[in-house]
Amino acid sequence: MAPGSQPGHPGGPPGGHPGSLTGTHPGPAKDKDGVPQLRLIAWEVTSACNLACKHCRAEAQLEPAQGELSTQEALALIDTFPEAGSPIIIFTGGEPLMRKDIFELVAHAKSKGLRCVMAPNGTLLTPEIAVRLKDVGIERCSISIDGPDAASHDDLRGVPGAFEASLRGIEHLKAAGMEFQINTTVTRDNLSMFKDIFQLAERLGAAAWHIFLLVPTGRAAQLGAQVITAEEYENVLNWFYDFRKTTQMQLKATCAPHYHRILRQRAKEEGVPVNFETFGLDAVSRGCLGGVGFCFISSTGQVQPCGYLELDCGQVRKTPFPEIWRNSPQFRNLRNPKTYAGKCGVCEYERVCGGCRARAHTMRGSYLEEEPLCRYTPRRAGHGS
Repeated sequence: MAPGSQPGHPGGPPGGHPGSLTGTHPGPAKDKDGVPQLRLIAWEVTSACNLACKHCRAEAQLEPAQGELSTQEALALIDTFPEAGSPIIIFTGGEPLMRKDIFELVAHAKSKGLRCVMAPNGTLLTPEIAVRLKDVGIERCSISIDGPDAASHDDLRGVPGAFEASLRGIEHLKAAGMEFQINTTVTRDNLSMFKDIFQLAERLGAAAWHIFLLVPTGRAAQLGAQVITAEEYENVLNWFYDFRKTTQMQLKATCAPHYHRILRQRAKEEGVPVNFETFGLDAVSRGCLGGVGFCFISSTGQVQPCGYLELDCGQVRKTPFPEIWRNSPQFRNLRNPKTYAGKCGVCEYERVCGGCRARAHTMRGSYLEEEPLCRYTPRRAGHGS
């Protein structure tokens, strides 16, 4: 599983993150009952994968999980998506290409008028598969590259040759006329390589480069030493703000909600207005969209705020998906900043940031706790308002 293949992810995404695929606004459109319209779904169509990435959220194995949705269940689920909005569908995994009916599922989603993107790891792409993906309606693929060379990338991916195989897959996408982006997970080991990874993405002709801040869940829970500190986090996002000025390539920081705060702070210092013309989608998107404009569906039908936040918000085999989206207690909490604890609950940047709810859950024990890797002190902190 490419970590960036859930919420951010290919689009115009892993996810990665939700906002990576679409310009979802901080205040998404609402239906007549005041429920936000769903903008983006990361659908783990299978947990099976041919790689063994150290930071895999899904802890993917070669074989699919027991109880994965059947073809008919998956097609019926797709039929319900338009009832919740007009979401972009990220077909992810595991490795989505290991699901035998994947082309049928994509074609069906496309027939419903839904934008379809995919997050394969690239190693299973062939010229024929790349063409077929484009033919059935995939509009962009995200490929995760976590190092500028085979040694650094393959170490994290757990399979020798993964780097070269992913680069071959990218060439097949290019030959098929398929737009692609590069996703990179930020770890302590690859921080110093970021400029080299970006230059690789640029040479390959990627439409975008999205960085993902590591969330310690799944296999990544064993990578505690790779999680950067709050201060390093702040430094990385400030570097990213400056670095985006050096390229025409679309850059996106995912699973990094406080980038939206930093962007506004830096823009104010520079006297630059924050709008679509100056900052593109970053000016009109929210940091954490889990449960607000985005959700994740597991291969067995469990609905979650995102792939990194393993909360059982409902099971599509028991409850219609649109009903889960509208009525899940967890989703209702996420849509109400008054439920947030600590400084996230009083922060003036809540509307554009929201903190990473998955990091709060894994590092502080509750998805409503304050973001553990944010060093900003809100103006209202300590005033209880």
